[in-house]
Amino acid sequence: MKGTEAFQELLPLINDEPVVHANGFICRESFALKDREANFYMIGSMGLASSIGLGVAMCKPDKKVIIIDGDGNVLMALGTLAMIAAEAPANLLHIVIDNEVYESTGSQRSLSSKVHLEEVAKSSGYKNALRVEKKEDIKAAYMKLKELPGPNFLLIKVEPCFDPSTGRVTHTPEEITERFMLAIR
Repeated sequence: MKGTEAFQELLPLINDEPVVHANGFICRESFALKDREANFYMIGSMGLASSIGLGVAMCKPDKKVIIIDGDGNVLMALGTLAMIAAEAPANLLHIVIDNEVYESTGSQRSLSSKVHLEEVAKSSGYKNALRVEKKEDIKAAYMKLKELPGPNFLLIKVEPCFDPSTGRVTHTPEEITERFMLAIR
């Protein structure tokens, strides 16, 4: 499945939950398909979406918080998986779009073809970790993990093929922060 197809399946399932997006094509694709005030887009800070998502989940325990991450981002900050598991926010769902490359910077190979991130998350202490490889399996996996106490982890395998013509996020970092904070109040 293509990354865009994964987003087309996933984004309609998101309602009013705060969503923290990894940088690169992750935030660009989500912005192009479903921009909303409760979306926090990382602009250039690779590997930090999971840390910010953890902070939001801890500060807003009454809200389900979603992180949409990339394999390269997770690999850059593997220690955050352990921190999330140790803090154990029951309201956190960590989704990883895994295309096995650093696509935004030229498609250099990541290690996720050899390091199964859902297994790393599970062994770190995430309550539940699922892997899907077909777009028709995304909804069922998402709905299951959204209802279970977390932290939960969903790995979605995709082929490296995000459209480079997908526009960039046009909001400034200050605008992203302000509107996100208002949305999650």
